Amino acid sequence: MSLSHMEDMPVSHSGPQGTHRPPWKQWFLYSTIVILLFLCSFSTLILTFLPLKTASEPCVAKFGPLPSKWHMTSPKLPCVNNTADWNLKILRNGLYLIYGQVAPNTTYKEPAPFEVRLCKNKDVIQTLTNNSTIQNVGGTYELDAGDTLHLKFNDEHQVLKNNTYWGILLLTNPQFIS
Repeated sequence: MSLSHMEDMPVSHSGPQGTHRPPWKQWFLYSTIVILLFLCSFSTLILTFLPLKTASEPCVAKFGPLPSKWHMTSPKLPCVNNTADWNLKILRNGLYLIYGQVAPNTTYKEPAPFEVRLCKNKDVIQTLTNNSTIQNVGGTYELDAGDTLHLKFNDEHQVLKNNTYWGILLLTNPQFIS
């Protein structure tokens, strides 16, 4: 049997001449671009119909480091009320930035495990468990009037209070179009 007739056969069966299927990478690129354009359009619509008004007066509260007491920047229009050490009550709805640092006491050798919790009302929103290095606490949260925030420690001696603090800053007040 001679194989000479197979030398002239095409290796793959392609469609009609001039048609070319794009490779999967090109299809993936095009679909990614379409999805990104859709997300940008959707975000623009949301920001158009739900404008955020920046806070007219800065509202900042900070607790610590030693001497530990609350420092407020705007007593005229307060957005928070300090209820106790390490505790705050939110007075105005808005988007808040919570920030701070926790310095663990590396000489602490009691049986209670190192744990620092940032709580909103009765819910834990962040937990720190690394007792070998200074850690940041906080984030951006939408808070409502009446919410309470507090920073809790398993044991007061687990942290160095001269290097531990936390604070809150009102970023925006949501304004809904009626």
